[in-house]
Amino acid sequence: MINVNLLSVSNLPKLNKLRKLELSDNRISGGLEVLAERTPNLTHLNLSGNKIKDINTLEPLKKLPNLHSLDLFNCEVTMLINYRESVFTLLPQLTYLDGFDADDQEAPDSDPEADGDGLEDEYENGEEDDDEEEDDLDEEVIDDEEDEDDDLEGEEEEDGVDDDGVDDEVRLSEEDEEEDGEDDEEDEADDGEKRKRNLEDEGEEDPEDEEDDEDD
Repeated sequence: MINVNLLSVSNLPKLNKLRKLELSDNRISGGLEVLAERTPNLTHLNLSGNKIKDINTLEPLKKLPNLHSLDLFNCEVTMLINYRESVFTLLPQLTYLDGFDADDQEAPDSDPEADGDGLEDEYENGEEDDDEEEDDLDEEVIDDEEDEDDDLEGEEEEDGVDDDGVDDEVRLSEEDEEEDGEDDEEDEADDGEKRKRNLEDEGEEDPEDEEDDEDD
């Protein structure tokens, strides 16, 4: 509830499981006892930029045993002498105040407890589910590729192309040409015999026979 012009948290509902509450940049000046009553398990509380002026205003936070991070940036209370020592003394359960511990060591960027327990397990389970989904997708892709190969083989057989890559139509056309050549030779031989018989019937000698006589 950042920068929503809150004057108090009196209307906050009871949130037993709430761990992190952001109330920065509002106009809250007190009434923090409500937090102890309605958010008993708070671990992180951000009150930066509010109207908190006195250390005593923070006293109700003593009833939040799990509170270990408190932010009061840009609040007037931070201008008090010995502000940090006073707050750590008042709230001994605190580990970090304004992002630093009592030894001025900076707080880590994220806190698993504040972000919620069990998220890591859910994340790991999610990764496993993703891996299973990817495996299923890989199997589907392999099946699709095998189907495509089968389809291609079927198309090649339909087109009349043998395994050696020779088209049946080409092979048939070559056989037809050979048969046509043999038929032409047989036709020429038949024509020669017919012509010779015709010459004999007419009583004419074959030119070849005449040449033989002249040689004799």
